[in-house]
Amino acid sequence: MSFSLAIVGRPNVGKSTLFNRLVGKRLALVDDQPGVTRDLREGAARLADLRFTVIDTAGLEDVTDDSLQGRMRRLTERAVDMADVCLFMIDARTGITPTDLVFADILRKRATHVILAANKAEGAAADAGVIEAYSLGLGEPIRLSAEHGEGLNDLYTHLMPLADAFAEKARDDAPEVDVDVSEEDEDEDAVRVPTKAKPLQVAVVGRPNAGKSTLINQIVKEDRLLTGPEAGITRDAISLMTEWAGPDGIPVPMRIFDTAGMRKKAKVQEKLEKLSVSDGLRAVKFAEVVVVLLDAEIPFEQQDLRIADLAEREGRAVVIAVNKWDIEEDRQGKLKDLKESFERLLPQLRGAPLITVSAKTGRGLDRLHQAIMRAYEMWNRRVTTAQLNRWLSGMMEAHPPPAPQGKRIKMKYMTQAKTRPPGFVVMCSHPDKVPESYNRYLVNGLRIDFDMPGTPIRLWMRGQSDANPYKGRKKAAPSKLRKHMDGKRKD
Repeated sequence: MSFSLAIVGRPNVGKSTLFNRLVGKRLALVDDQPGVTRDLREGAARLADLRFTVIDTAGLEDVTDDSLQGRMRRLTERAVDMADVCLFMIDARTGITPTDLVFADILRKRATHVILAANKAEGAAADAGVIEAYSLGLGEPIRLSAEHGEGLNDLYTHLMPLADAFAEKARDDAPEVDVDVSEEDEDEDAVRVPTKAKPLQVAVVGRPNAGKSTLINQIVKEDRLLTGPEAGITRDAISLMTEWAGPDGIPVPMRIFDTAGMRKKAKVQEKLEKLSVSDGLRAVKFAEVVVVLLDAEIPFEQQDLRIADLAEREGRAVVIAVNKWDIEEDRQGKLKDLKESFERLLPQLRGAPLITVSAKTGRGLDRLHQAIMRAYEMWNRRVTTAQLNRWLSGMMEAHPPPAPQGKRIKMKYMTQAKTRPPGFVVMCSHPDKVPESYNRYLVNGLRIDFDMPGTPIRLWMRGQSDANPYKGRKKAAPSKLRKHMDGKRKD
């Protein structure tokens, strides 16, 4: 899904009806009574060959207090800030109301891309309202009928160039992962040096109130992000460009993503928070190095473990940082407990750097910079085929592969197929019979012997018979008429 589309407008203009049509299901309640929709609803939309996220919002009321309507308005305004494109709907049969004028002004100030749609535009009765919509100053209105599906081709025409632009931006921002290793350059030091055009992409993730925004403010040396004692201030993933110099004084171009705090799924009730968490998960996929920020007072809660496991499954380099170290009294004892808990609770990230920092005072940032660059270097690590085969022979001598069901597994050779993260292929007999425990044995050996602690490592077992085009093909049964046909051929 390349972009998100928020449908906004007055109550009862047909937002939920259009939402249901775009997602192809009756997910949102629809009624003639205004104000049925109160929360944000997100769905996977489909319009011809376009795939995007559509957000149904509450009807915009001209209310600014803490009443229900006021809270609904603030929720909708936040959705406008987060969405890539806003579809502003008006009722073509009613025409332009004073409320429409107020919210058109809001959209001009807040939204980057606004598409104006005149709904209920079927028939001649709506012509006056469509012509009146030009006065909003938001461009040419689209004549829509969400109920009957009219005008969707015009909506597609408006969305297509925007979708192409967002897709191109996503390709530019996406990190280069799962890079194939060729035989010619496997001996070269292939660590890509970050540049201003292609900076090192770092995502800072963690639970609410762990100090993510404070840490990034300390890195960029200015108050770019809103902070405070309240949990959940950051709502959407924000990227900042900076040049962060380490202890050696050499600045490294980085794009740092600040994400919303991620709580347990059961505790996430607000629709806005659900959008924020999904935005944070998307930031993890765009990152090359993920910094999992923990709170020193309550480290390694279940949600912290899930976040770290997600980063590992996505194949990103992981750095564990423990914040609020300045208020810790028994630092040596606490550090010992942290390392023990880390080894026990996150065995898949064994050896990953564990750094103690203080986002408030800036202490430990040099060590965090070194850990990020070190993790990035290991993420790009390449090992020659000759080294791998010598290593594999030694590992098999120390611990031979098992023989499940009496079938002996022969491991013939090993090579590196990918980097970012490192991926290795072992050619062997009976690859489907290799137990998971032996895979872990080889992966842990790779971490230790080739100095890749904490890096996600992918290992694939392949058999040479997989390339046989006749594998699994049954021999054709002889025809019962063959003897008669053979007799005819002799004649």
